[in-house]
Amino acid sequence: DQWNATPGVPFKVEGVVLDDASDPQTGVSAALKLVNDRDMVGAIGHWNSPVALATLPVFNRVQMPFIVWGAIGPKITDQNFPNTTRVTPTLVNENKPLATWAATGLNAKKIAIIADTSDYGRANLSSFGQFFKAEKGSIVAEESYPVGTTDFRSILTKVKSLNPDAVYFGGVITEAGIVRKQMAELGMKQPMLGISGMFDPQLIQIAGPAADGIIVGTPKSQTNPKLDAMQKAYTAKAYAEPESPYTKYAYDATGILLQSLKTAGTKDKAAIAKTIRAISYDGVTGKVTFDANGQTQVPVELQLHEVKDGKWVNR
Repeated sequence: DQWNATPGVPFKVEGVVLDDASDPQTGVSAALKLVNDRDMVGAIGHWNSPVALATLPVFNRVQMPFIVWGAIGPKITDQNFPNTTRVTPTLVNENKPLATWAATGLNAKKIAIIADTSDYGRANLSSFGQFFKAEKGSIVAEESYPVGTTDFRSILTKVKSLNPDAVYFGGVITEAGIVRKQMAELGMKQPMLGISGMFDPQLIQIAGPAADGIIVGTPKSQTNPKLDAMQKAYTAKAYAEPESPYTKYAYDATGILLQSLKTAGTKDKAAIAKTIRAISYDGVTGKVTFDANGQTQVPVELQLHEVKDGKWVNR
């Protein structure tokens, strides 16, 4: 809307929104619909890493410029598809400062890890464990479960017997809420730690009163006039959904795509993707540039959030 309202832009744009339902099969169906539309010149998505990994080959096959604004699994840019870039840090960038804080700020000596069996979960298990051990901490358990699991009591009973100082959870919202609720049922009062994939109001709804004590680390926003302006514009739109931690990334992804279309034109998808990869973009998240694999080089500073009295508060 802002682009189309700007005088002198070389073309108007129409956004097409499809729901991937955080499901790889649904995401692939949506991606196929996009790439088969001859008027589509670029795409941005997803929140869920397994969905992004499933759709990458679809976009790559036709060299559709694709900017990832949410999914943080390392494999997404490790594959170095020339059409793909990502404006969010990877989960590795998030886990390192969280592990350091767990060891030095929380003073945890022993942590149990529970993670799902997706690429996202396995990468969280590996990276957090590696970084916590580097801080002289001990990982007393590494437990995995399939996405969709609803009963974690056997895993948690084992973890409880090991008496960790905290439980690190390497999955996302739904299972995180269930685990926290079942921890409370078993009398486990340890903090539950995680990264941005858990930072959502829905987690509190699922966990209920047990949500208190969940601590999540996300990349800290750097205050700047562009971010302030985006937040004001978002509020003025009165959307049904509140601004999320990913809004700023999706906004920059859109801006980068539009600026690259203005520079490279709308006809040559490979040229557009090359322009995106080479861009230096002054966005709401700071000065955005990409490395040789298309991964953002914006540095990560940790912001801790804790659930207190049923609400997320900055710690």
